[in-house]
Amino acid sequence: MPNTRPTSPHLGIYRWRVNMLQSTLHRLTGIFLCLGALLVAWGLIAAASSGAAWNIFATFCGSLIGMILLLGWTWALFYHLCNGIRHLIQDAGFGYEIPQFVRSSWLSVAGSIVLTV
Repeated sequence: MPNTRPTSPHLGIYRWRVNMLQSTLHRLTGIFLCLGALLVAWGLIAAASSGAAWNIFATFCGSLIGMILLLGWTWALFYHLCNGIRHLIQDAGFGYEIPQFVRSSWLSVAGSIVLTV
């Protein structure tokens, strides 16, 4: 029996829209938050272990790579929070019209940047 289902066009013809950006960022920030929880666990274990372990952790967090990771983790936390609140509002039945959806999507991005700063 021949396959009669339509095939999907190549992804290259799609334009990035705000809903695609929101979905991708929400998933990526969720993954990054899980990885950042490992950093928090390392800090808690170091604090409970010894002063030397804490100094190693504090030195890492004070380094350039540590500061970049902490800044990115903070932004991911605030973005995931803002986007989650937007999802809750939509689950209540509000904000489904395209202008409202686009506005709230960009507002969650901007809000996360403001909260991070």
